[in-house]
Amino acid sequence: MSDIDRALLRDMLRVRRFEERCVELYSATKIRGFLHVYIGEEAVATGVMSALTAEDAVVATYREHGHALLRGMSARLVMAEMYGKVTGCSRGRGGSMHLFDKDLRFYGGNAIVGGGLPTAVGLALADHLRKRDTVTVCFFGEGAMAEGEFHESMNLAELWHLPVLFVCENNLYAMGTALKRSESEINLPMKAASYEMPAWSVDGMDVRAVAETARRAVDSIRAGGGPHFLEARTYRFRAHSMFDPERYRDKAEVKLWRERDPVDLFTAVLRDEGVLDDATLQVMEAEIAAEIEDAVQFAEQSPDEEIGDLLRFVYSPTSTAAGRPS
Repeated sequence: MSDIDRALLRDMLRVRRFEERCVELYSATKIRGFLHVYIGEEAVATGVMSALTAEDAVVATYREHGHALLRGMSARLVMAEMYGKVTGCSRGRGGSMHLFDKDLRFYGGNAIVGGGLPTAVGLALADHLRKRDTVTVCFFGEGAMAEGEFHESMNLAELWHLPVLFVCENNLYAMGTALKRSESEINLPMKAASYEMPAWSVDGMDVRAVAETARRAVDSIRAGGGPHFLEARTYRFRAHSMFDPERYRDKAEVKLWRERDPVDLFTAVLRDEGVLDDATLQVMEAEIAAEIEDAVQFAEQSPDEEIGDLLRFVYSPTSTAAGRPS
């Protein structure tokens, strides 16, 4: 098995097992607040992230645990944030939807639908003005394409020829609303192409296809091609969030998509190619299980925020008339 294939499989398994554990912990009330898991969509972030460098910037949505892990954030930091502990990446103040790491150039985690799009354009504009050879990747769901931020961001990105890759994770449902019920034009690349940028679709359940297509887009952007749009057609196997009764789609549809589970599909491909055996897979699963258990224990043993610190970071320092902190 090549190093690239090994990394792709391991990354998808790591995200899947981490979130399966989060669901268990949420049910046990260890994790509170909202929880939106990425299970079923792992091939998208895994494939796209494989095309990036450490200098590139990433903006994600509220379903971003996998993106954070794939970007390099430790499982400990993410799990502690889920628990609301001070050792989390946002000191436990943001929780599931607000994972952030400036050093990794991972800018969220954004709880507002479409809210990451203008952020990504701003990051790309800053890098462009500084003449940095970087790409900003913005992940968002298809529901965001009905928001005003989408159109404003696409327009400015193309107008200013910014190095942005817009990645629409089209899982067919914006919360409980089917795509065909929320958008008059469901050919999503066509909408993006109307802003004069290259726009492609890819099978979001095929990690190799995603990785190859993302690489082509990132190379083109880095070569001065301006913004690109990529639609990854995927599916979330679980409900929108832990509070969702999921009455808007039937079990037969979910079952049909589960037959195209990206982790199972890629595992089967590697077995058919004769490069993956049971022993290798067992070792990989054991390493991932150990990492997740370590993260859980870290979160369990981490302290809560001190009561005396609860007002820290709530307000910025008092500013002078010149706009500088006093």
